[in-house]
Amino acid sequence: RYKAMRNWGVLGGVAAAVAAGMYVLWGPIAERKRRRKGLVPGLLNLGNTCFMNSLLQGLSSCPSFIKWLEEFTAQYKKDQNQSTEHQYLSLTLLHLLRALSCQEVTEDDVLDASCLLEVLRMYRWQISSFEEQDAHELFHVLTSSLEDERDRQPRVTHLFDVHSLEQPEMIQKQIRCRTRGSLPPVSSHWKSQHPFHGRLTSNMVCKHCEHQSPVRYDTFDSLSLSIPAAVWGHPMTLDHCLHHFISSESVKGVVCDNCTKIQAEGTLNGQSIENQRTTFVKQLKLGKLPQCLCIHLQRLSWSNQGTPLKRHEHVQFNEFLIMDIYKYRIPVHKSSQNELNQKNAEVTTPGTKDGVAVKPSDAEQPSGTKPLFMNGACSSSFLMSSGTFPLAAFPECSSPVYLYRLMAVVVHHGDMHSGHFVTYRRSPPSPKNPLSVSSQWLWISDDTVRKASLQEVLSSSAYLLFYERVHSRVQHQSLELRAEE
Repeated sequence: RYKAMRNWGVLGGVAAAVAAGMYVLWGPIAERKRRRKGLVPGLLNLGNTCFMNSLLQGLSSCPSFIKWLEEFTAQYKKDQNQSTEHQYLSLTLLHLLRALSCQEVTEDDVLDASCLLEVLRMYRWQISSFEEQDAHELFHVLTSSLEDERDRQPRVTHLFDVHSLEQPEMIQKQIRCRTRGSLPPVSSHWKSQHPFHGRLTSNMVCKHCEHQSPVRYDTFDSLSLSIPAAVWGHPMTLDHCLHHFISSESVKGVVCDNCTKIQAEGTLNGQSIENQRTTFVKQLKLGKLPQCLCIHLQRLSWSNQGTPLKRHEHVQFNEFLIMDIYKYRIPVHKSSQNELNQKNAEVTTPGTKDGVAVKPSDAEQPSGTKPLFMNGACSSSFLMSSGTFPLAAFPECSSPVYLYRLMAVVVHHGDMHSGHFVTYRRSPPSPKNPLSVSSQWLWISDDTVRKASLQEVLSSSAYLLFYERVHSRVQHQSLELRAEE
């Protein structure tokens, strides 16, 4: 009897070990099916990699960025084998984003993004998975590394690139010897900028003679906005941060060539005069708005003792963002100003005057009415609306050219010394309608994924905002014509 009980005990232990192994390897099948329905895969935290996981989830909600990566990697993806494809950041990033957006079939509920850290080390970025990092800094690392990868590609077609020489659009005149003529044009995918690429304009005007210096252009991949001082009783909105970003400032002691020229014309016998220094008014505007807009809200501040502090106040933002009033426009000559005003009276962007943005409160409004829309402050019925933009409800914004839709929000919980990053993002569209935009939101913290409401998203303390531009039917047709040309 003792031997029988011992044998039964051994058999029971073996069965328990097998059952435990099956649970570890395959997990509860019923729970897995229930978790994956309508959700996206999570990401494994490799130590302190919530900054990377939150950023990847945000980028995977931007279809234009994934499409650009597909077009960018198509040039050499066919020629690379399985062992060398992980040497390219674009390919590694594309595989991760496609899996997170459910465009690649995967059986895993939790993915491992350590391959991204490995390929960044090949690009000479030493990012430790056990040290706390910043999601916005990693975003700059990714965009700058993608630009470096693009710049390393050949600017001309390789001599033995027979595939490019056999393209149907290639004419015989373009196929010439290297030493005697031009080479076949390089594919536009190598030249195209990533969809987060934009340009800032810096405009300086002399306050004395009103002479305008040449406009200076600078590139950006994200708008880093400081949060201005709050006014008691008034909520802080995204419009306040944007207006603070483009607000004009006075720069003293700048040499004005026009004032110097005017002063020289008034002197006798060509006497030499000193350069005239005056005060200039400087203003930033957005010269080129990108397809994907990343907005970084600066929450770092410093105390009087020089210690870093985090600003926790809530900045109101909307599901839709209108950027027309922040766009730079080339000043029109006064002689043709009246004609343009008559022709474009109905198309003039609200809140602009001579290419310079004015505050929404200063913009011309119909008598007896108040501005119905402001980025970050609008009615609750609009906040709870579906994915369509109710333009009919906002007459003064009836035809915005630069309209953006919110795709993801990265939130940081904690202080300046420690904390945790989480992401709110849109659920991927259904396979039956891949071009649609889902109205379902998800809350993701590393490997934990759950559904969230739009009201929960808009009430969060945003650190990074990911918007994607919405094109009207007319703009879509013009883009298709440009592509054909």
